[in-house]
Amino acid sequence: MADLNISITPEPLVAAQCIEWVMSPQCGGIDVFIGTVRNHTSGKTVVRLEFEAYESMAVSEMNKIALDAAARWDIQKLLIHHRTGVLAVGDIPVIIAVAAAHRDAAFAACRYIIDTLKQTVPIWKKEVFEDGEVWVAAHP
Repeated sequence: MADLNISITPEPLVAAQCIEWVMSPQCGGIDVFIGTVRNHTSGKTVVRLEFEAYESMAVSEMNKIALDAAARWDIQKLLIHHRTGVLAVGDIPVIIAVAAAHRDAAFAACRYIIDTLKQTVPIWKKEVFEDGEVWVAAHP
């Protein structure tokens, strides 16, 4: 069974700490996805993003995704951290890190986790532009 580290927090996410947590001598591959707030969407300038979550349900769903990934691929350590609150351009709203003996499993699991998280986890994003704002779906 893989070691899991699941978190939703209003505190800034620190990529180096997340990567350090998944490091393991038996793992030859670590794949990391770091989502960042970009400065534009659909031709509009983004001022900030605001994330809200139904926290207990979101953590539960993130755990289900992690357990499913661990059942599908031979992975040793898996981390999913998501931030809530107001984030500026350049801030990190999500980090996913997966450690496995081999890179193929780490790549596949990491991709599956971010894609599934965006589709199923109750975290909502508001994009605030120079000329207005819009709530967007939690998927690509």
